[in-house]
Amino acid sequence: MAEPPILSWEGLGLQQGGGWLFGNPAQGDGLDLHIGPRDRLALIGRNGAGKTTLLKLITGEIEADRGLRKIKPGTNIVWLEQEPDFTGCATLMDFALGGNNAPAEYEVEAIAGQLGIDMGREAATASGGEKRRAAIARALAMDPDLLLLDEPTNHLDLAAIDWLEDWLTRFRGAFIVISHDRTFLKRLTRATLWLDRGNMRRKEVGFGGYEAWEEQVYAEEARNAHRLDAKLKIEAHWLERGVTARRKRNMGRLEKLWQMRATRAAMIQPTGTAKIALGSDAEFKSKSVIVAEDISKTYGERTIIKPFSLRIQRGDRIGVVGANGAGKTTLLKMLTGELEPDTGTVTHANTLSGVMIDQQRKLLDPQKTVRDVLAEGGDWVDVRGVRKHVQGYLKEFLFDPSVVDAKIGTFSGGERSRILLAREFSRTSNLLVLDEPTNDLDLETLDLLQEVIADYDGTVLIVSHDRDFLDRTVTVTLGLDGSGTVDIVAGGYEDWQAQRKARAKAPAKKASDTAPPPPPPPPAPASNKLSYKDQRDYEQLPARIEELDRLIANGGAALGDPELYSRDPDKFERISKSLELARKEKDEAEMRWLELAEQVEG
Repeated sequence: MAEPPILSWEGLGLQQGGGWLFGNPAQGDGLDLHIGPRDRLALIGRNGAGKTTLLKLITGEIEADRGLRKIKPGTNIVWLEQEPDFTGCATLMDFALGGNNAPAEYEVEAIAGQLGIDMGREAATASGGEKRRAAIARALAMDPDLLLLDEPTNHLDLAAIDWLEDWLTRFRGAFIVISHDRTFLKRLTRATLWLDRGNMRRKEVGFGGYEAWEEQVYAEEARNAHRLDAKLKIEAHWLERGVTARRKRNMGRLEKLWQMRATRAAMIQPTGTAKIALGSDAEFKSKSVIVAEDISKTYGERTIIKPFSLRIQRGDRIGVVGANGAGKTTLLKMLTGELEPDTGTVTHANTLSGVMIDQQRKLLDPQKTVRDVLAEGGDWVDVRGVRKHVQGYLKEFLFDPSVVDAKIGTFSGGERSRILLAREFSRTSNLLVLDEPTNDLDLETLDLLQEVIADYDGTVLIVSHDRDFLDRTVTVTLGLDGSGTVDIVAGGYEDWQAQRKARAKAPAKKASDTAPPPPPPPPAPASNKLSYKDQRDYEQLPARIEELDRLIANGGAALGDPELYSRDPDKFERISKSLELARKEKDEAEMRWLELAEQVEG
């Protein structure tokens, strides 16, 4: 028997900016929300959908315009805000012990010790990562029954993320989490709340099943609109994005990424030094844009980067990953020429022209309009040599074109990040440097960013703690474990982790074992990973899916005849049954093809 909820909202409605953010009375009875004592909920929705506002309604920080909030007596609700306010706090501990419901100091210290944060640190000089860990220590020490997490992994390094995941796995209460970190969501959540166009849906699947559910909902809406021959306005999210079409495009991009990784794997020795393995030496060198030879860096007695060499080729997507303080920024600065290495040399191609996107997104002038930022007040923007109308360019970055004259200050942090990306990606360059680009982005913008990077003609350097983003984006990972060693791995974050685990399990070498191991062979082609039948399905299913699309479109057009049923009810019934079978077959075919594609990737 299901346990009774610890908190409920019935008929929830809230007005914002002169309209209803959600729970519009004209569209229904408002939102219903029931949170059980062991729920693990992912809260999903585009920037501006009201995710953080819903958390404030749950805590009681703001009042709703309609609806009834019920809470089990004694329930302790704790909210880990995205941007906690440290104003007036001399130290991080002062922040942790502030407020009406302060935790015990020894509890804070115990958790802070596990997170590796000194709570005596001055708040004014603390980094974003230190403030985030202090806020986490405070929230967890408060012994919550319901924990609300708003982008908890922002500014955290991989070690801290792993620790938080482990703590939440063992947590006995309920939590709701907003996050752009797909890996974090997949590992922890068991149900999903989806805020979409003023409504909220719930499904008892974790984030791992969300994207398939999302596509199913939008596809059903499109079918209903077509079947009824109604000009139902489905948000641009569906019409412009085209969920199934985008998925196919992204699978094509992933296949290209796997091929690039296979090529790069053939160039990398087990020691991590790029070598010539394909083509002529002259051809290999001519494609190099950054050549690092035996570079290293030491601060005082601490070795940050031990000597290593790397050739970065045109079109490479290089991911830099490691714990805070491991040397990621130092390495990035040496590769880009901002910092001189202690030993070795870094050589750049003469034509190298870079653009860097970092945390300066907040420095966009809030009084300027989108038109000012993108088109210098005009109607046209030059996008890497191609002239585009500014409103059309906005649509490519998931904006309604009507916002072109809105001021930057009216947009959310995630939307401002999207505007900055649109501006920076329009500039002509052949090197793109991204420093933690995923902070403040919603999941759809992350998808968009992955697409733009995949289609970028130049070379990309990415520093990120977002594991899923790296796995979907980079061809080579530079992994820093804090010892000064830089691992060079063909692939993403998971490939680096696999190499580290394999190295940890390998027997220790004898001193006489001086001969280096042979370079690893390139990954086997996809056909070697599938049986004959599977390979045949993998190759033929896309054509069958396209054929089913045509059948469904033709059947839908036939049913669009408003007089068909009265004129020939038997024909109407036959077409309806055929459509149902075609849709079912298409869903099964798409699922089958995706499973095979994942097997190929694996």
